Amino acid sequence: MDEADRLRADKPARRVVKTSRWLLLRNRENVPDEQVVRLEELLAANKALLTVYLLKDDLKSLWRYRSEAWARKAWRSWKRRALRSGLEPLRVFVRRIEPYLAGILAHCRWPLGTNLVEGINNKIKVIKRVAYGYRDDAYFFLKIRAAFPGLR
Repeated sequence: MDEADRLRADKPARRVVKTSRWLLLRNRENVPDEQVVRLEELLAANKALLTVYLLKDDLKSLWRYRSEAWARKAWRSWKRRALRSGLEPLRVFVRRIEPYLAGILAHCRWPLGTNLVEGINNKIKVIKRVAYGYRDDAYFFLKIRAAFPGLR
């Protein structure tokens, strides 16, 4: 919180951080060459920002694991570092993410992208629109299963 209080008091520094939002959200490999120096200066000027930036990159690696056990180990390591950072927003983030950990780790077994899930959801919506005449839920779910024969 000391860093946030300092930024509230220091208007020019606050403006620099606010105008750099999209730069900070980009993957490091996607930062244009002309903005790399600006990113490095920004991270060097703010220790808390550097910590969060590095932890962000580490957390993204969680999606690359194919073994749930290794992903869980990586999560525990990341969580320990986030909590040790002493940054309250990171502690809040860890508490909010923890209930969803089972779903995140399920990505190791079933690495479905959002594009496939959205496609399935849209197909189910179409079946639901047609299903207004169906008399029971069992038939509705049977139609959904029939629409996706390869998914069980």
